[in-house]
Amino acid sequence: MPGQPTILILNGPNLNLLGVREPATYGRETLADIEEACMERASALGLAVEFRQSNHEGQLVDWIQEARETADGIIINAGAYTHTSIAILDALRASELPVIEVHLSNVYRREAFRHHSYVSQAARGVIAGLGGQGYELALEAMARLVQE
Repeated sequence: MPGQPTILILNGPNLNLLGVREPATYGRETLADIEEACMERASALGLAVEFRQSNHEGQLVDWIQEARETADGIIINAGAYTHTSIAILDALRASELPVIEVHLSNVYRREAFRHHSYVSQAARGVIAGLGGQGYELALEAMARLVQE
């Protein structure tokens, strides 16, 4: 709908395998389940959502750059790129949009390399360890951020 703030929700590598990949860590919820829940929550909050996933770093960077002109905020689960991608960090900073970082698992209960996040350096907040519900909580926080 015209006039609604648009939030870009980006998902990085391997998130297309949710529901079948390591369910003990990531749960049985699929990315489609999370997208559906986000659409419902966004509608209730008066937000429009674009929900995307890519296994390719450059595609994520392209979408972040486009968001500068088309979105009001970014919610991102960059998957493994969280811990490795300076390119995604630079794109998020260049977007000049509010960013919220989301992780399905609690990265601090996992391997040490997962404790560092480049994305966090651009994010206003981080939600980790709450599964798919983290995306809905990020939408609630983003609704407040875009109203400011």
